[in-house]
This record gives sequence, structure tokens and C-alpha cells, in this order.
Amino acid sequence: MSRLKRAAQVDSLSGFRAEKKEQSVPSGLLKAARKSGQLNLSDRGLTEVPQEVYRLNVDPPEDAQLNVSFGASDRWWEQTDLTKLLLSSNQLTHLSDDIRLLPALITLDLHDNKLSSLPSALGELQELQQLRLSNNQLRSLPVELCSLKKLSSLALQQNLLESLPEELGQLQNLTQLDLSNNHLKILPSSLGCLTCLQKLNLSTNQLSSLPDSLARLCNVKLLDCSKNQLTDVPASLSEMSALEQLYLRHNKLRLLPKLPAPALKELYVGNNHIGQLEAEQLACLKAISLLELRDNKIKSLPEQITLLSTLTRLDVTNNDITTVPASVSLLPNLKVLLLEGNPLRGLRRDLLTKGTNELLTYLRGRIKEDPEQTDEGPTAMTLPSQARVNVHSIKTLKLLEYSDKQAAHVPDELFDAAAGLSVTTVNFSKNQLTCTPPRLQEFLSSLSDINLAFNRLSCCSDLCTFLQLVHIDLRNNQLSDLPSDMKNLTKLSSVILSYNRFKSVPEVLYHMVSLETVLLGNNQVDKVDPQGLMKLVHLSTLDLSNNDLLSIAPELGLCTSLRSLGLEGNPFRTPRAAIVARGTDAVLEYLRSRIPT
Repeated sequence: MSRLKRAAQVDSLSGFRAEKKEQSVPSGLLKAARKSGQLNLSDRGLTEVPQEVYRLNVDPPEDAQLNVSFGASDRWWEQTDLTKLLLSSNQLTHLSDDIRLLPALITLDLHDNKLSSLPSALGELQELQQLRLSNNQLRSLPVELCSLKKLSSLALQQNLLESLPEELGQLQNLTQLDLSNNHLKILPSSLGCLTCLQKLNLSTNQLSSLPDSLARLCNVKLLDCSKNQLTDVPASLSEMSALEQLYLRHNKLRLLPKLPAPALKELYVGNNHIGQLEAEQLACLKAISLLELRDNKIKSLPEQITLLSTLTRLDVTNNDITTVPASVSLLPNLKVLLLEGNPLRGLRRDLLTKGTNELLTYLRGRIKEDPEQTDEGPTAMTLPSQARVNVHSIKTLKLLEYSDKQAAHVPDELFDAAAGLSVTTVNFSKNQLTCTPPRLQEFLSSLSDINLAFNRLSCCSDLCTFLQLVHIDLRNNQLSDLPSDMKNLTKLSSVILSYNRFKSVPEVLYHMVSLETVLLGNNQVDKVDPQGLMKLVHLSTLDLSNNDLLSIAPELGLCTSLRSLGLEGNPFRTPRAAIVARGTDAVLEYLRSRIPT
């Protein structure tokens, strides 16, 4: 009997039934896409785009052909047009002309595939604003792509492009264009027509010259021409009135470019063939903050380096410099001076390892004071207490310094020597201070830069009254939080909190919109609020390396002002180490792609 029952349960027609073809895209995903207008098919091993994706807004779903009733949430005829299609990290070798069936697309992500060409039908997606084609095998672009009038972001890095269509200049709404890591030898002159561009990346190509038409890019803030074959840079680039960052690393330049660009703050010309610095070129850099000249053949630093009054960082590592003019120490804003790898004479090797402050102090000591400045009284005798006071630094540089003394307090004679003067910079680092020296209040109205690093501070509430502060260095202390009144420091630009005891980003930092640099490395931070960081519209550098972050919120990718994000040394699994190693832009792009739709 049992055998008969089992036989009755067997489908005798099973061999004649046609096998139901398994959909390459789950119907539930397509159903959700009709409601949201967004479809994410990234990293699914696709070798081609399924036909049902192209026809998502053309054909009714299979459910509509069955005799079922539809609820309010399932009315396919009230569907939303697909506006966002993510197909990255697949195995796609071609894109069908059927892409024209998705005319409402605003974002199309095809990066990290195997595309060797693009269909001309791409030009029919007239609503497209973001097109990501990086990490493919493209050798050329269809002219039709240049008709996408609303396109604002075009990513073409890591392809095999050897040329660009002259019609590229028609993409007049482009704000970001990335052409890095291709085989370009020449650029179309029409590139100068892209007047809305803000970021242009041309690095790692084979360019031997730049077109003069780049001068018309009046809104470009960042131009990266690193790793090319440039022997010169056209002087017309100085007409790029918004240019703030210029990268010319790894080229064949023999002279520092003469670029009186009014807004240029950062110039990177490392790994070139520059042999000397000329006063004329230096005098042009009116607004320069960072100048990188490492790995060149520079033999000396001219006295005219002091013309760069806005300079905060100077990197001349690995050159042929034998002497450093003591006048370098008179640069009022210089915070970092890198000299390693030079055949220096007159500078002890151990002095270079002690940091910029020690180096500048030494160089200032070599400057001969005027007789009027050295005459401090009716007698030439120097009292023992005055030996600890650098009167020249206080009067000339407005610098109050008492560092590397391992002292528990700062002597009163230091403050007495500065009485009535407008001290702007204080360096009390490398001591044993447990609180802020009370007499600092005497410089309440003038102090803009304070260094209390390498002390034993557990609280810094006294600093909240110094409303002129721009820079604070509190690294290597015992801080676990910051006072809420610190939000009153509306001019604060950078704060260094590395090597303390913070378990989260101090809440007050999220309310300090003037911040540009926050260094929180080597703490115990286990969470970050992306929404709070997005309020910091000027934040360009954020270091969270070597902390306890178990996860990175995808929304952090929306902090588009970030130029440097340090995440190394945390226990999170995603993004993977390989992505983190590719740099800030790659990390932010990855995080944005993981934001739930």
C-alpha cells in the first residue's frame, strides 16, 4: 500500500514539462525598482544586462498577466520611471542599444566591468547627470555621449582611452571630470569650454603639453596633472581664477611654474627635475599655503622664500640642498618644514628628527639681532632667570615658547617678558603640565595658535575663552572629552587630538563649522556621526586612523568636502583594505555606492 501511495505522489508528466527559466534578476528586486525608481545590480557576476532590466518601464510585470487582484501598493501601472541604475563590479563586456528604453535615468554606474565600447544610444539618455565608467577597457568614446547636456559628473579613470572627441566641450554642465590612468597624449582644445568644471583629473596619462584653452576653466578648484610627460606648464593657467590645488608631481619640469593664480593654496611639484628656485616664480605665489618640492634637484633655498608669508608647509625632502637660510624661520605661518634626505651642512642630523618647532627655534637663534634689540637694560649682564627667555622670539615673532623642559609649570619670568605684547603663538609642548597655565589669560585677545602637546592635561576648559584661536595642538595628553563651550571658538580651523583617550568624536566638534582639520588618530573612537560631519562644510582633513571603528557608515561618503580621510588601523571589514589604500576619493565613492536606496 505504501508503495502505491508513493507512486501516486510522483508527477508522471514531469519529463514533458518545460523547465521554468530562472530569472537572472529576482522579481522582487524589479518590483521594488518600479516603486523606487532605483535598481542596484552591483557585484552579481552579470555578463550582460538582463533584458527585463532594459524593459522595466516598457513591459508589464508577469504578475499582471495572472488573474490576481492588486493592492494599492502593487499597481504596476502607477510605476516610477527608473532614474538610478547601478551595474558596477560585474563582468559586462557590452551595453545594448536597448539602454535607450530607460530615458529617465539620472545616474548610471558601470564602473569595474569589461566594457570595450559604448553604444551610440547612450546619447539618448538626456536626463543623465552622473555617468561612471571607470575601471573598464574603453579605447574611445562615442560622439553621441557628448550630447548629454545635463551631465555633471563623468568618471572615465582606469580605461585605455588614447584620444577624446573634440565634441567633449559640449558637456557644458560638467562639474567633475576624471580622465586619470588612461593613454591620452593630447587633449582637445574644446576642453576649455567646460566652464562649469570644478575638479579635473588628468593624472597618469602621456601628456607632453596642456592646451592654452584650460585657462578658460574659471571654476576649477582642483587640477591634477601628475604622472605625465610635461616639460612646461602654460603661463595661461594663472588665469584660472578659482584654482586652489595644482598637482604636477612626476613630470619633467625643470623650473617651478610661474603661476600668479590668485587663489592657489597648494602646489605639488615633487618628483620632477627642478634644479633651482627663482625669486620671480616664488613671488607669484601670493596665497600659497602648501608647497611640495620633494624629490627634485634643488641645490639651495633662496632668501626670497620669506616672500611666502602665507606658507604653512614646505616640503623639500630628497633634494641637493646643502644650506638652509636662517630667514626661513621668519615665515610667520610656517608649521611644517621637511628637510630630510638633503646633504645639509651646519645642521645636526638629530635636529631634523626633533620636529619643525625645534628646527625653526634653532634657525631663529642663528639670526643676528640688531643692537637695539639686544640692549635690554643698562647692564650687559644676563640674569640666570633670563636665560630661559627668548626675548627676540617674543618681540619679533610674537612667539612665547617653553617646550621640551619636562616642567610641571611655566615660570613667571616668561610671562613677565611678554607683558603688554600681543603674543599670537604659544608653544608649551613636551612638559608635565596638568592644567592650562593661568597667566595665558593675559593674551586672551591676541592668541591664535597654541601647542600643549605631550603634556598631562585631562581637561582644557580654560581654552574656551580664547576667541581668536585658529589652531590647537593637544596631542599626547589624557583627554577623554572636550567642553561644550569650545563651540564659542568660531575661528578655530584645526584641532589635533591624536594619542588621547577619546572613545567617540567629541560632540562639540560637530557644531564647530569653521573646522578644516580634525586629527583624532590613535584614540579609542568606536563611532562617528556622518550627519554631524556633514555640517562641517569646510572640513577637508579627518584622521580617524588606529581607533576602534567596527563599521563605517555609508553616509560618510556624502562628506564631499573631505580631501584626506584616514581610516587605516581600524577593525572594520568594509571597505576592504585594498579600497582604503586607493585613497580618500576611492573610499568616499565606495561608501556612496553602499548607501541604501
